[in-house]
Amino acid sequence: MAFERGLGESTGGDGKAAAYAEKLTDTYRERWLDWVDRCVADDLRCVTVAVDGSADGPGDEAAADGAVVGYVFVLPERLAMIWDAAVLNELYVAPEHRGTGVADDLLGAALDLAADQELPLDRLVLDVDPANDRARGFYDRHGFEPWGEMVARPLDDS
Repeated sequence: MAFERGLGESTGGDGKAAAYAEKLTDTYRERWLDWVDRCVADDLRCVTVAVDGSADGPGDEAAADGAVVGYVFVLPERLAMIWDAAVLNELYVAPEHRGTGVADDLLGAALDLAADQELPLDRLVLDVDPANDRARGFYDRHGFEPWGEMVARPLDDS
């Protein structure tokens, strides 16, 4: 849920931060994990995890403990019709590992999976918050271009 907390805290102002904080309940977490399990049951490669396996020196077991430092989550092929393309649902790298190439490797895994999917359109899509300059720069560097615009409306408004 670090991905969700980061989105809420760093982009979109106080209203978005409050909305994300409110939704991140134990029930949400259980539903999200069940959904991820169903996606992985379709294709194990839907989730690729990066672990810290590098040690700075002999005996540095804390750095080589295999702690998760990031992940990428691509929707399985059966859900490609949502956007008529492969969908990069989430890419997250722990703050202390940003700028180290972890995100590049994870995106490479996502692109490999997307290339193997039978898609209506041969593209990988994702939504990026316009206020997230770091993410926008990363995706720009990897050849992503704007493609439409997502709009949203609360369901409880008439």
